[in-house]
Amino acid sequence: MLKTLLTAGLLLSLPTLAVAADITGVPKIRDGDQVMIGSVKIRLGGIDAPSTDQLCLNTKGERWTCGVAARDELIKHAGNKSWTCHARTIDRRGRTIARCEVDGEDIQKWMVSNGWALAYTRISHDYEPDEKAAREAKAGMWQGAFIAPWDWRVRNKKTTVLGAVKPPDGANAILLASASGPVAPSPDCTIKGNVNRSGECIFHQRSSRWYAKIEMKISKGTRWFCSVEEAEAAGCRETRR
Repeated sequence: MLKTLLTAGLLLSLPTLAVAADITGVPKIRDGDQVMIGSVKIRLGGIDAPSTDQLCLNTKGERWTCGVAARDELIKHAGNKSWTCHARTIDRRGRTIARCEVDGEDIQKWMVSNGWALAYTRISHDYEPDEKAAREAKAGMWQGAFIAPWDWRVRNKKTTVLGAVKPPDGANAILLASASGPVAPSPDCTIKGNVNRSGECIFHQRSSRWYAKIEMKISKGTRWFCSVEEAEAAGCRETRR
């Protein structure tokens, strides 16, 4: 009798546990595949989007900050709406891997089908048809040339370049670079971020007395930001001088 009651109690509790695993709320979007809802860091499962300091090439062979664009397009599409994220697991960085939806729309599917992320086939093949459609439509990153996000994070001179068109001569040199390098990625992205001796991220606008003295080197942990909002979203604070 006791065993029966315990089993019944467990079964009744399962729907509650499933509901409790869902995370809902308006997100803070960090980049194209990472958001925060409340205090929960969420990694969108099944896809991989470019980091905010990744560069791509457009149809004219000009570099552009595709990582920033991917994040901003996601913000425009669903940044002010309530999300429901179905938690799957926790990764080694403490992020919740989840599938997220907005008004019944699969956010990961939207990102891939619009060319702002790739299907992360090491984990899931769910979004391969959407990636194919984006490639054929030359949508998002597929308009020109780029490096797959997972390859870009460990890139070298032999890294494969993707795209809907043949990359122009010299494409590798541009694509292997980072928006965190010595040159600002665009005229609109000139805010400098660096890490102080205490490990705190500080950002400097052109009016900062330290602006000209900060050397932008990836090895020093520096990076460029396109707005104050972007710098603050990355966990940085403005310099006090």
